[in-house]
Amino acid sequence: MLLAIAQARSAVGVASDASSGVSWCAEQGWQLQGQWDGAAQDLFGLYKPLLDAQHGNGAWVIGQLGQSLDGCVATRSGDSCFINGPETLTHLHRLRALSDAVIVGAGTVACDNPRLTTRHVTGPHPTRVLLDPTLRLAALLGTAHVFNDAQAATLWLCDATVQAQAVALAGASRVLAVPGLVGEGCVLQLERAVAALRSRGLARLFVEGGGVTVSRFLARRCLDRLHLAVAPLLIGDGRPGLRFAGAERLADCVRPSSRVYRLGSDQLWDLNLRAAH
Repeated sequence: MLLAIAQARSAVGVASDASSGVSWCAEQGWQLQGQWDGAAQDLFGLYKPLLDAQHGNGAWVIGQLGQSLDGCVATRSGDSCFINGPETLTHLHRLRALSDAVIVGAGTVACDNPRLTTRHVTGPHPTRVLLDPTLRLAALLGTAHVFNDAQAATLWLCDATVQAQAVALAGASRVLAVPGLVGEGCVLQLERAVAALRSRGLARLFVEGGGVTVSRFLARRCLDRLHLAVAPLLIGDGRPGLRFAGAERLADCVRPSSRVYRLGSDQLWDLNLRAAH
């Protein structure tokens, strides 16, 4: 079943797939066939909204954050390895496998030097998108895995005002320069980034981190869903995860529909943000 979920692209457009134990129903979306235990049903339920959307218009944007009970994604020194357990790490790699592109901010690349591949699951590597409007990563081109390991395609996503510099450093094939990405007051116009990626055929987008980047996509209402993986851990004076200018009254705050899943010792909250807007 895990293989069927990770390779869901091959099932798009067919009425049923007996080999993977799923079938498509126009009214209810993808459904399990046959007998499955509770753990398998929960696992399928977690990914079903993405698979259903994939069968429809094929486009979605999902964000994910792993955090402590008190809402931190790292200690005050920046240590974040590992807040969540191995089951959440596997979930992270499944989301990569289901996505056309995985997006991280320049700070995540600088601090963690991630590979952003699907090495823990069976499935294709997504295109690695580095959100770096002003080319903060220029000094790391020689050392960052995403620029040097050749395991997957990499796109350096920047504002069009620095396109020439980015192309000179990384080559035109690795640069996606977006006009007006940095808007008034240095606010990132992330809807333009989403549109630019989809013009490249990258419809299924996974915003993996860090907290600042996920928060920016959330604030711009660019996320369809958000997965919050909460570990049984108290960090205290650490680095917060989600940070955005919310409403002044609780009555005006967003209360998205949600479901909770257990991933080992972690709890994962699946929030439907599109329905909440």
